[in-house]
Amino acid sequence: MTHNPPHLSATPSTAARQGMFWVEGEHVPSEMGTLERGPMFVHWMSPEVVTAKYPVVLVHGGGGQGTDWLTTPDGRPGWAYRLVEAGFAVYVVDRPGFGRSPAFAPLTGSRSGHSSLELAAFLFATPGDEATQTQWPWGRDAQSKELGQLTAGMTSLFDDGAASQQLDGERLVELLALTGPAVVITHSAGAPAGWLALNARADLVKGVVAVEPMGPPFLDFPGIPALSWGLTSASVAFEPPMLEASELSDGLNGRKIAGFDGVDVLVLSGAASPRALGAGPLIVDFLNEAGATATHMSLADAGIQGNAHGLIFEANSDETIVPVIEWINLLP
Repeated sequence: MTHNPPHLSATPSTAARQGMFWVEGEHVPSEMGTLERGPMFVHWMSPEVVTAKYPVVLVHGGGGQGTDWLTTPDGRPGWAYRLVEAGFAVYVVDRPGFGRSPAFAPLTGSRSGHSSLELAAFLFATPGDEATQTQWPWGRDAQSKELGQLTAGMTSLFDDGAASQQLDGERLVELLALTGPAVVITHSAGAPAGWLALNARADLVKGVVAVEPMGPPFLDFPGIPALSWGLTSASVAFEPPMLEASELSDGLNGRKIAGFDGVDVLVLSGAASPRALGAGPLIVDFLNEAGATATHMSLADAGIQGNAHGLIFEANSDETIVPVIEWINLLP
């Protein structure tokens, strides 16, 4: 069978002003000279005329990278381009140690796990859920071309989840200091970066959209960093202050998370993602108790069916972003 090269495919044309830069890491002296600890790559995009009130920062999930927002496994434009078309300036990050942001074990931590095609299939095309997860119409096993495209850009999480999340949050805050107040959209295990940035600099976070976020609160599951601080592995500043996560063993008990007060949060779940549908309301309850103004939306609430964990790049990704844009446009 003869295939056209990618530049001759039927991929829709897109247009955006764009560029890239780095949020630098701390300078660390070493025997090799001065090194940077955990720099973060940023790809920015915007329309010729920005009409949206706030820029948007896109934070990828788990072992993925910023390309998760740029394109879909079958080569269509991703959410980043649709946001630009809707008038937003967009900043797409590669979290420190992922994608184009270099990982150097002595500074960014070690990895003992590995990503695999089988893991990608479990996360995004769950075996046995074909009847409900209809928006993943491609192959569902390790030989699937689309799973291969997705997995090629994946790596594993760092062994020290708390340190990795803390670094994500610090770099995100530094980016927000450049962009000015923005809306942060996270996916999956990228959610802790958003919570930590809000905790540190609420004045720079106008709202958070957490797509299929890591949870439920206090999740402790093998192979995933334990969310010992509720929604993060990294420590969070509470009011009144506390020093140890163990103080949360009996719940929040009236404590609030610093910076969360009154901030609008949307927790978004796919209609065919039972793990997220179960976790979403519990995350929202925790956020509201912690002081935020949080809402859970299943895409089914917007009449959108068949989406699972990868709803940002599944077959109807142009449709799944619509309620998100509508929600952002209502922010004060």
